[in-house]
Amino acid sequence: MRTLKEWLETIKSAHPQEIDLSLERTREVAKRLGIVDSGCPLVTVAGTNGKGSCVAGIEVIMLSAGYKVGAFTTPFLFRYNEQVRLQGQPVADGLLCDAFEQVANACGQITLTLFEFGTLAAMVIFKEANLDIWVLEVGMGGRWDAVNILDADVAVVSSIDIDHAAWLGNTRDAIAYEKAGIFRPHQPAVYGDFDPPSSLIQYADTLKTPLFFQGKQFGFSKKNETWDWWGLQSIYLDNLPLPHLTLQNMSTVLMVIELLQKKLPVSQRAIESALKTVTLPGRLQMIPGTVTQILDVSHNPSAVELLANYLKENPYLGKTYAVFSMLSDKDIVATLQVIRDLIDVWHVAPLKNERTASQELLVSCFRKINLDNVIFHSSIKDAHEMAMQHAEANSRVVVFGSFHAVAEVQ
Repeated sequence: MRTLKEWLETIKSAHPQEIDLSLERTREVAKRLGIVDSGCPLVTVAGTNGKGSCVAGIEVIMLSAGYKVGAFTTPFLFRYNEQVRLQGQPVADGLLCDAFEQVANACGQITLTLFEFGTLAAMVIFKEANLDIWVLEVGMGGRWDAVNILDADVAVVSSIDIDHAAWLGNTRDAIAYEKAGIFRPHQPAVYGDFDPPSSLIQYADTLKTPLFFQGKQFGFSKKNETWDWWGLQSIYLDNLPLPHLTLQNMSTVLMVIELLQKKLPVSQRAIESALKTVTLPGRLQMIPGTVTQILDVSHNPSAVELLANYLKENPYLGKTYAVFSMLSDKDIVATLQVIRDLIDVWHVAPLKNERTASQELLVSCFRKINLDNVIFHSSIKDAHEMAMQHAEANSRVVVFGSFHAVAEVQ
């Protein structure tokens, strides 16, 4: 019997490419496994930023309403198991290993990437659990993502911005076209930010996909201590509790809940209860203390802009220290520009990842925007320890730039 670690090492080396944009191999193995549909309502969630928050919001609300829920998300912070959740909890090693074995047996001579293999394993687990709803997060793009072998009852695109440009394109229209690949004819889709690219609208029109837009068919307004949400059919939810996650994403979630009401009814009480508890590790995650820590996995300019807005809206008496690094294929300079004026001292180091930005690259990026309040370290862990030692009372230490950066400090 292989351990989970052994399985992951075997799967990772099985396919010659880490990313191989095609659905043919995954779809064929899924047919052999008997996974041609979910057997219950299915929501797929794509987008540049906010995908994980939308998945978490749908998951927790459906759990609060008493439904059996499976959620698949990527990437993970600490353990692979975090990617596959049943009833809000990561599945056990044994369940994953059994699912991996079933997928391996079904593959025959077909090889799959780690993400494709893991997606099918999650589907095997969900199918056997006889769930009421599946919520699946797209890993990258949409059209060629393994999640897209199944047809969603509701498709979500949380936001569109520039990321993974080498794979998806370097314009919002090109990226939106790829993410709109999860849409299906005559099945509803939800768009979460306020600026939908024309390619996404045109693609939905071609498929005759009913597309619901933030600020048009649904929306929200924030009060001092609560918020209101409005949707279709004169539905209006007022004085909702403020969640830990952004209102834009939670508003998108409530539109999904409304579209599923006939199949999976949810009460306002269940929504309110869920909003009080929904969290996502590494998304504006606060760790209180003499020095407050803020952990945020934002890793592109638009995501870091949300972090920057939070820092502006919540000023501190002391200084703001950054613990920062990024992967080399990200837009490091543009990301730094967004938040540069809000950071007093930067503590920076390369990540423990083969795609990490080297110290030389990071140095050049800081020089390009004339930032010199930067201290370099050999590791993110060392950078974090030094930032915490130097930070005065009533200051804050913000860890951001990558999932890997947040993972290394915990």
